[in-house]
Amino acid sequence: MRVFINRCRVIWLSLFLLTPMLFAMNGCQKKESRKERPKYDGTIVAAGDSLTAGLYVLENEAYPAQLEKRLLGDGYRYRVINAGNSGETSSGLLSRMKWILSMKPDIVIIETGANDGFRGVDPELTRKNIEGAVRILKSSGVTVVLAKMQIVQNLGKEYTEAFKAIYPAVAKKEGIIMTPFYLEGVAGNPDLNEPDGIHPTAAGYRIVVDNIYPSVIEAIKREKASHQPHSNSSVPE
Repeated sequence: MRVFINRCRVIWLSLFLLTPMLFAMNGCQKKESRKERPKYDGTIVAAGDSLTAGLYVLENEAYPAQLEKRLLGDGYRYRVINAGNSGETSSGLLSRMKWILSMKPDIVIIETGANDGFRGVDPELTRKNIEGAVRILKSSGVTVVLAKMQIVQNLGKEYTEAFKAIYPAVAKKEGIIMTPFYLEGVAGNPDLNEPDGIHPTAAGYRIVVDNIYPSVIEAIKREKASHQPHSNSSVPE
């Protein structure tokens, strides 16, 4: 009985000594996590299909995560939300606009159309869908970046050229920013694509970020300028 009581005393004393240490460690971890959490100046939503979602790669290897890391490293405190949806066509993207706006984005990067091309969707319908999505975003005060897409000529030169013309036509008509070809330097390179030859690897996505980065910076500057009060330079008589 005496041995049992002594053991209880030892256990009680150990808990008495350890509890403050555990609380202190927990407090330090909370302070550290608060310190690591950056204060964002805005939100960028990356909307698109599997080429945005990052099929076959880890979440932190897809382009939205890599883009956020680069922006923060360069002093642009914007979070980037991955709103990619594998298999989606431009019609699907248009139908998701309300959900995308629920994230309260300042900037939306639209990457869509590849699945339209694979399915032989009429380029005119693809263009109308993209225009519709852009107009919904613009009407809500969102700055839009359109990722320029191309497809291989398996559906013939006429279709390929009509598809390629969609993006500059929409960008010009709607007055939005267009990136260079989204997969420039990546498409067709087996070292930068998954075995399917379509989806970029983590290294491929680094090049994708290089391709679109200047356009994203332009969008950030445009978005910030839209919030600046306009000065009245007229002098009253």
